[in-house]
Amino acid sequence: MRISFRLSVVILVMMVLQSCQETTKTKVKDENYVSENYTKKEVDIEMRDGVKLHTTIYSPKDTSKEYPILMQRTPYSSRPYGEENFRSRIGPNEHLMKEGNIIVYQDVRGRWLSEGHYENMRAYIPNKTNNDQVDESSDTYDTIDWLVNNVEHNNGKVGVWGISYPGFYATYATVDAHPALKAASPQACIGDFFFDDFHHNGAYLLSYFRATSLFGTPRPNNDQPIDTAWYVLPDIQTEDQYQFFLDNGPLENLNSFFEYETVDTPTLRPDGVTDDYFWNELKEHPNYDELWQRRGIIQHLKDVKSHVATMIVGGWFDAEDLYGPLETYKNIEAHNEGNYNTMVFGPWDHGGWARTKDRNVVGNYYFGDSISLFYQKNIETKFFNHFLKGSGDHNTGLPEAYVFDSGKKAWSTLDSWPPKNAEKKTFYLADEEKLTTTEGAPLALKFVSNVKKPVPYSEDIKSVFTPRKYMTDDQRFAARRSDVLVFETEVMEKDMTLAGDIMAKLKVATTGTAADWIVKIIDVHPSNSETNEEMQDHLKMANYHLMVRSEVLRGRFRNSFSNPEPFEPNKKTDVNIKLQDVYHTIKKGHRLQVQVQSTWFPLIDLNPQTYVDNIFKAQESDFKTQTHSVFTDSEIEFTVLN
Repeated sequence: MRISFRLSVVILVMMVLQSCQETTKTKVKDENYVSENYTKKEVDIEMRDGVKLHTTIYSPKDTSKEYPILMQRTPYSSRPYGEENFRSRIGPNEHLMKEGNIIVYQDVRGRWLSEGHYENMRAYIPNKTNNDQVDESSDTYDTIDWLVNNVEHNNGKVGVWGISYPGFYATYATVDAHPALKAASPQACIGDFFFDDFHHNGAYLLSYFRATSLFGTPRPNNDQPIDTAWYVLPDIQTEDQYQFFLDNGPLENLNSFFEYETVDTPTLRPDGVTDDYFWNELKEHPNYDELWQRRGIIQHLKDVKSHVATMIVGGWFDAEDLYGPLETYKNIEAHNEGNYNTMVFGPWDHGGWARTKDRNVVGNYYFGDSISLFYQKNIETKFFNHFLKGSGDHNTGLPEAYVFDSGKKAWSTLDSWPPKNAEKKTFYLADEEKLTTTEGAPLALKFVSNVKKPVPYSEDIKSVFTPRKYMTDDQRFAARRSDVLVFETEVMEKDMTLAGDIMAKLKVATTGTAADWIVKIIDVHPSNSETNEEMQDHLKMANYHLMVRSEVLRGRFRNSFSNPEPFEPNKKTDVNIKLQDVYHTIKKGHRLQVQVQSTWFPLIDLNPQTYVDNIFKAQESDFKTQTHSVFTDSEIEFTVLN
């Protein structure tokens, strides 16, 4: 039977409208799922020293069976507050929410509605001798003890998870762990603030300047609990972040952003000290001193309780916390023989594995479909269910390492990380922009590092709270600058898989007494590569310079992060930079490229290039343009699959 064109259009419109209505109904249903299927209770749990921590408990309305407890401790608030107000989604993922678990959120000590004083990455206290000695480990222990003894219909098993800062608290839970804690998944977990987030190898991440007050603004009214934000993020009043920081000059000029009118009882402070205690710590502790060393959790993972299974999760393109999850996994693995400890790393930016979009994209770069959804259903849910609802033995069906090859765009399951069949392969930074496996004569390749025109970390003109997209940005804009050295292989005749860490062994010199050194590893795509739909309009995938890994070392820390030292002008000097692990295949037809530069602005702050004891207190007159040299006997040591 023939149907008129007009009628077919009407039918099509009706079908679209019906589909939209069904989608809307599904969306509303999903938004109401928690309130329809869970009861909510808010309690203040007393710790051993008498301080009470605000805790929100979501329990399944179906009370015909017992459930495990899944808990997240956070400095970012357990909102929404009020037992009549519900989150639209709870738990690590939708599957664990809909299967039924008791989901708990807690404001950590000193944040939001919890009592006490907040300490940024509170230091662990081993061998506690009295109830006044408290840390995040004891607070977690006391919380779990209360929950398993007071929450109805729990099965006596507890899991913890968290992403980013909550990931740090999830790691902390494994130290001196409560017997009921059976599973922990630290995700994008901070490991040490001198290498995560606000520093990279001693270089200050200026791009995180706007996040400082989130962690350093004192709570009002003598640190009393509060249910609304008490901090104000700096407003730089421009979309051109590069120009803003360049115009502001030395870091000391940023002090005015941290002199708060909301502080109740301002006191006379030494010159240069602000109302923001985190900014003060950054300024007064530029080296890896006792303050930073005490706060790191990595060094305390030598005795993770064997009854706690751990699954460490991270993203290969996480701009904020890549050091933390890699070092957390490696240290638990090295010091806790017999523990169940696995790692999952995918093609994600910060927390990307918890999102529900079908297309997995970081910046301009498309990695595939349903990668995060696959992780949530087949890895994360399987892990927690096995240890909290199942037998709890080590036979989970999951591999030691579930890792995504970001070059081949495919998952691999490995029985170790790095893979047992990996070996070291050395490339040399040769003359004429070549990256070769043959060492040549040690020539000096020079470039001028102009403090008035530093190399940008991105070609985008924007102002961002914490930058993420740059991790997969096209690096052609940098390759075409005279102050960036480029080294590149011939076109690959076969695949080469980078699988593990990368060590840049640079031989350098400078006319000054200080310098930063940045190394970037790049996958240069063929000129006939197809452009994906997420690509920025001014770019194409043809010849795309995908940044696979990058890292900076503040040159003063080349021999010690605790005891900085200047360069001797014009003296050839070794600078070794460890780049974080990768799992990426440089495919046949692609090229492997290395870029070396000395500025990366305003991702990191500007080095004066003349040595001062504390760059946070450098003056305008300290900043000098210098000429740097990189010698062609410099090496890049890759870990490559055999």
